[in-house]
Amino acid sequence: MFQNLDVFKTAMAMARHAGTQQAVSAQNIANADTPRYRAQELPDFSETLRSTMLTQRATRARHLNGAASNAPTPPIERRDTVDPNGNTVSIEAEMVTAVDAMRTHDRALSIYRSNLTLLRASLGR
Repeated sequence: MFQNLDVFKTAMAMARHAGTQQAVSAQNIANADTPRYRAQELPDFSETLRSTMLTQRATRARHLNGAASNAPTPPIERRDTVDPNGNTVSIEAEMVTAVDAMRTHDRALSIYRSNLTLLRASLGR
């Protein structure tokens, strides 16, 4: 009955992605006045999840000639309008991104908690 608990892994990955997005957004805001700084962003969680589900993942270092890694998705450069000083950070866009990351993190924790409650109830605790 409880052989496949991927919902917990997915919720954890969603929370990790949201935390990374929050850190990238904070770094962009911190460099808002830095000349020639290029804003960074992460791909959407759905794209990240899709790409990791389609590729083989190693569970051990030498399994399937792959590399076992929990490394987060690296940020990519955002291609937005450039200020006269060469900076691409928009404070308004970063605030929206930060709020969206917070909401995604809260959603992931809610999914985790509700599924944990269901699991405990099914075990009779």
